[in-house]
Amino acid sequence: MALHFGIYPGGLLGDDKGIVHPVRPDVPDRITEALDALQGDAATLRVRAYQSFAPTVTPLEPPTPTDPATYAQRGRKLDLVLQFREPSGELEGWPGFVREAVRAGGPRLASVQICEEPNADLPVVDGSTPNVLNALVEGVVAAKQEALALGHSLAVGFNAVPTFDPDDTFWSELGALADDRFRQSLDYVGLDFFPDVFRPIATEQLAEAVTAVLTMFRRTDLPKAGITGSVAIRICENGWPTGPGRSEQQQATVLETVVRTVAALSDDLNIDGYSFFALRDADSTAEGLFHRFGLLRDDYTPKPAFETYRRLIGELGGPPVCPR
Repeated sequence: MALHFGIYPGGLLGDDKGIVHPVRPDVPDRITEALDALQGDAATLRVRAYQSFAPTVTPLEPPTPTDPATYAQRGRKLDLVLQFREPSGELEGWPGFVREAVRAGGPRLASVQICEEPNADLPVVDGSTPNVLNALVEGVVAAKQEALALGHSLAVGFNAVPTFDPDDTFWSELGALADDRFRQSLDYVGLDFFPDVFRPIATEQLAEAVTAVLTMFRRTDLPKAGITGSVAIRICENGWPTGPGRSEQQQATVLETVVRTVAALSDDLNIDGYSFFALRDADSTAEGLFHRFGLLRDDYTPKPAFETYRRLIGELGGPPVCPR
């Protein structure tokens, strides 16, 4: 099947300790220019954006990118992530927050993801927030109910990271909590994964490793939660940073291998989309692992992987706006 492609266009990101701010501010015109180039003749490109719910927290994690609707041009739509970051775990106001986000996004939204990596216990993602499973279930239901009430065709889902611990209970706990409302509201489950980033993988073994992770996700993890094969999988975040010992050309090679492997598995595993993280480096001079995930350097000049992704979108995405 044709894949729906996307990208996160902001410069701000999270690492294993907190928020990483870009050394250069986002420049909306340069971002738009890059998105136009990546999209090419494709009918659409999904623009990934993040917004947090944490009413008792000051200062609140900023939405990123700022004003994402700016980039919903030329048929592009938003892939909006609503993060549950309220440290008390209190759900009061959460369903209303979700519903308001659906109303505000309106027809610019292609999808709404409820929670960010709720099975990862790290400080910058939702798995570290108390009561996140209840927030996940109630948020999915609220988003779908609001979309149906408004008559919007909106994909509603959540995401997760790969689980390699056989004693992990996230999926079984979700299955015990999920009810018919949740199952009927769920359109997709996303996977954030970064092969050869945190655990080295030989180039010749990369396609096999990607296949193994995606197959385990579909055949092992999702069934534990009672999520059937009719619910699509999509890759919500995938990338490979450049830096010391990590060449820009290798980034392009890894990207091509991963995307082609995902595309080859799309029919068998019901994978409907792929989104790259991220458009631009936070800091192209920093040596930290998290600072150079971009297809562009922090000054918006392209790395080789930018052209690779543009070409893959044209080849493996949906039909073009007009015949070539």
